[in-house]
Amino acid sequence: MSSKKFRPDWTEKAPPDGTYRSIFKYGDPNSFKHPSDAWYEMIKHDFNLSDKDFMSKNKEGLEPVSLKRSVALKAQQIESIQNIVGKENAALDDYSRVKYASGKTAEEMMDLRHGIIREVADVVVHPRDKNDVRDLVAYCNREKIPVTVFSAGSSVNLGCRPARGGVSLVISTHMNKLLEINELNQTVRVQPGMFGPAYEEALNKAPELFGCKKRYTCGHFPQSFEYSTVGGWIVTLGSGQASTYYGDAYDIVFSQEYVTPVGTFKTLDYPATATGPKVNDIMKGSEGAFGILVEVTMKIFLYMPQNRQRFSFMYPTWDAAVNASREIMQSEFGKPAIYRISDPEETDRGLKLYGMPDIVDKFLNLRGFKPMRRCLSLGNVEGDRDYTRLVARKIKAIARKHKAISLTGYATKKWEHTRYTEPYMREDLGDYDIVIDTLEASVTWDNLHRLHQGVRAYVKSRPGTMCMTHASHFYPQGTNLYFVFIAHMKDPEEFRKFQRGIIDSIQQCGGSLSHHHGVGRMIGPWMKTHLGKEQMDVLRTLKKHFDPNGIMNPGGQLGLD
Repeated sequence: MSSKKFRPDWTEKAPPDGTYRSIFKYGDPNSFKHPSDAWYEMIKHDFNLSDKDFMSKNKEGLEPVSLKRSVALKAQQIESIQNIVGKENAALDDYSRVKYASGKTAEEMMDLRHGIIREVADVVVHPRDKNDVRDLVAYCNREKIPVTVFSAGSSVNLGCRPARGGVSLVISTHMNKLLEINELNQTVRVQPGMFGPAYEEALNKAPELFGCKKRYTCGHFPQSFEYSTVGGWIVTLGSGQASTYYGDAYDIVFSQEYVTPVGTFKTLDYPATATGPKVNDIMKGSEGAFGILVEVTMKIFLYMPQNRQRFSFMYPTWDAAVNASREIMQSEFGKPAIYRISDPEETDRGLKLYGMPDIVDKFLNLRGFKPMRRCLSLGNVEGDRDYTRLVARKIKAIARKHKAISLTGYATKKWEHTRYTEPYMREDLGDYDIVIDTLEASVTWDNLHRLHQGVRAYVKSRPGTMCMTHASHFYPQGTNLYFVFIAHMKDPEEFRKFQRGIIDSIQQCGGSLSHHHGVGRMIGPWMKTHLGKEQMDVLRTLKKHFDPNGIMNPGGQLGLD
């Protein structure tokens, strides 16, 4: 007699409205992604758990949000804010105040599961246009009311938290449109609250929607693409999965318009200038600490998906994967769009996640690609047809030179199918006190192995903790290392201490504090040590100029206060 295989009761229902879970759940309320059976077995084994530990869920966060904190602003101030944006665009209810004070860090998710509410704003404001933003910032500056910007809420650095109350300013509710395509300049003018899918669809359909001759793409596809905004990409210095070809958000911005407490300005539309340090560059990555981005002109690229060339390889070792990748990035025959290499632990756990057939595993073993040594590489090339064929051919030749075996484009297609849905698993595992979180750091080639080994050593010093690492944004001078750690951990304070230890380890081993997640309030305490007093003094001087009363995202954003 066969017995039915046990599977945890993974959640398949949207969280009830008004609950903590409806705030911390990632993405579409009705979408879910559950761990594969192989991953479930792996988790039990690595964390010394059994089916019994998955019989009942712990803190699910299904309780209604209850804040029980009065509004600190005066009634006259609330009325003045309502008069600026319209009463319907200023919310005072508990749920709105908590929702728009929350991002998507593991720390915030753990807190909300336990009903712990940190800082919140007094009023949540949804400006209708940049004139509302201008009037609101001017009023708040006069009244010395703090303003914290919220766009999509996909922040993973506590950047949405209104540390000193005041106003949560939600930019994506109304300011979310593509305004103009300039086909001659190959640029677009767009509002900062436009979400990734809507932005990309409008560019793909440029002939139908804007009368253009060609179709375009934004070239920026972070894992949070479906639930992040154009403005969010820019002010946090984000990087998309195809950045190796198209560039990071920093590279794609052409000009910007900002509202600050000392005035409104638009940087100039030129492909290049020699008129001193560029204010346009200064404002990128400013994370709402200097002012509010209200409009942006972006570079766009020709949309030619028919020319895409996918590839994937298995390397025998991490050293081989790294050395091949450096050669590819420095050879100057062109760049792939998406390019990734996974270290041995991520490779083996990833193969379990995607359900690699036993026959493939046996084949790889027979060819000498052993578990916990082999490393997966995947990617694609985009652009003109002749270009994509050339670059794909050159990449394949270098991979073979470093003893890799081709897996065709199959692994890349499998990854593409789920590349935006991996974060959904965090809710499932969190129901059983299993935490997934990530930290990433930029690093030069000559320091890559020190950073990789040092951070892994710290993470692994905690018994029963997984640490998967990949590199996914490449440059001739180096790459980024993206550390994914998974632990069975119930106490939010234990998590905070462990995570801060990883950040310490990244800095001690010579990595940047962030490659594409930004700084926020989470990493702010490390900024002075990382940049040094002189550079921090420059940033503080800019803060003082743009925001003399300290109302813009105060409370530690960028480590400025």
